[in-house]
Amino acid sequence: MELQILFEDEHLIAIHKPNGLLVHRTKIATDAEEFALQLLRDQIGQKVFPTHRLDRKTSGVLLFAKDDETNRAMQIQFMEQEVSKTYTAIVRGWTPDSGTIDYSLTTDSGKTQDAITHYTTLQRSEIELPNGKFSTARFSLVELKPETGRMHQLRKHMAHIFHPIIGDRPHGCNKQNKLFLEHFSMIEMMLHAEKLNFTHPVSGEKIEIEAEIRGEMKRMLTDLKLD
Repeated sequence: MELQILFEDEHLIAIHKPNGLLVHRTKIATDAEEFALQLLRDQIGQKVFPTHRLDRKTSGVLLFAKDDETNRAMQIQFMEQEVSKTYTAIVRGWTPDSGTIDYSLTTDSGKTQDAITHYTTLQRSEIELPNGKFSTARFSLVELKPETGRMHQLRKHMAHIFHPIIGDRPHGCNKQNKLFLEHFSMIEMMLHAEKLNFTHPVSGEKIEIEAEIRGEMKRMLTDLKLD
C-alpha cells in the first residue's frame, strides 16, 4: 500500500490515513499486518515518529515528525492544546445548529478527565429507509472540533448527546449499524480527520493540512443526500 503524502518538509510529514489502518503495532489488534508507521518509514526510507494518534477506524490527516526534537516540540503543542483539529462525521438524527459538549470521560484505569468538543451542523437529510416503526431516517453531517484530546472523545461525546457516529461499534447504535450493513453493505465508521492547523516548530510558520473525504464515507454522503 502506498500512502498519500499531504505535506512534507525536512522536519515533518503528513499522510492521508485510510480507514482501517492502525497507526502502529499494538497488542490489542493482533489481526493487523500493516501499520502506518512502518508503511511510511519504508516508503520514504527513513525513521518517523507519530506526533498524535487516530483511531484505526478514523481516516484523515496523520502527522509524523522526522526527528526526536521535532517530535518533542509537536507533542508539547498537542498536549497544550495549541493544535486545532477539525473532524467531519455523519451521525444519526438531526443535530442542533451548533453546540459544545462539556462532558468528562473516564479512562480504562478509572481516571476522570475533562473533555470538551465543539460542533457545527453542516447539513441534514431525511431519506426513505424503513427502520422499526419509522419509514424514514434522519442524518446530519457535522464538523467537530475537540478542545481536548481524550481517547475516543468524539465517539463518546456524540453518543452522549444521542447522535452517535454511524458505524461506531463500541459507542454507537447497534441497530443503526446493522441497518447500514444490510442496506448499504457499509461497515466503516463515518469519522474523518479533515484538517490540522498548527505552528511549525522550526520555522514558526502557520501550517494547515487538509485531507479530502473519499472512499466509503464519500459514498455515504451521496447515498444519504448529505453531499
